[in-house]
This record gives sequence, structure tokens and C-alpha cells, in this order.
Amino acid sequence: MEAQKKRVMVVDDNITNLNACIFALMDQFDVIPATSAEKMFKLLTRVRPDLILLDVEMPGTGGHEALRALRESGGHSDIQVIFMTATNDARTTDEGLELGALDYMFKPFSRRLLIRRLENYLELLDYRRGGGRGGDGRPPLPAGRPSPPE
Repeated sequence: MEAQKKRVMVVDDNITNLNACIFALMDQFDVIPATSAEKMFKLLTRVRPDLILLDVEMPGTGGHEALRALRESGGHSDIQVIFMTATNDARTTDEGLELGALDYMFKPFSRRLLIRRLENYLELLDYRRGGGRGGDGRPPLPAGRPSPPE
């Protein structure tokens, strides 16, 4: 039986970037696309992603403002966010990290790096939610390492 795919919401107003993320992630994850923060919040009333990839610079509600609103919302404040941006500016990244973002991905990024980061963060989040134990009661191994013999 195949394990259920993790849900990743991708929020980007640029359709080219959004489609690139969907294409890069669709084999490993259940991808939920949104073209604005407003659409993200509407989708969050129906689906709960494991993680959100959120563009920083969008018309209307930008990424930082959206994360502030997400943190203040009752039912979605614990959903983790990774920002995506084309701007490598220390002030911008510092602000996002202070708001509680897990990390930043700088555009353009490689498919392989994006997938690896998401897998690593999702594994870490599962570990935290499980009280520091894997599904079999043992601490999980870091990604990319073989399992110990039984």
C-alpha cells in the first residue's frame, strides 16, 4: 500500500512560477495551487496542507502580510510556511523568519533542491508532531540514510 502524499500548498501570483512548482512537485506531493493570498485563505477553509510555499511579493496581500494573518487565525496558525522570493535581501528574509517562516527558497531554484528541502522539513514536522518518535516508536533517521538492520 502506497503512503499518502503530503499536501503542499503553493501560492504564487506568477502563473509561470506556479506551474513550474506544480510540475516539479506533483510526483512527490499532493499540490494545492493558489494565485493569491486571498485564494489561499479561501482554500484553507476546505483543505489543510502539511506545508505552504508562499511567494513574498504578490499584488494585494503580500507573503509577509499573509503569514501574519495566518499566524493570527485560530485554525491555521500551526501550518508551516516556506517563503519563495527572487529577492535575496537580508532585511526581507529577516522579517519573514521573525514572523515564523521555516525557510526561504530563492528563485529560480532547482527541482531537486526544492523537493529535498520539502521532504526534509516535512520529515522534521512529522518528528515534532510525533513527540520525537517515528511511526515505529524509534527516532527517525536523517533523510538519505539506510535503515538499521532489524
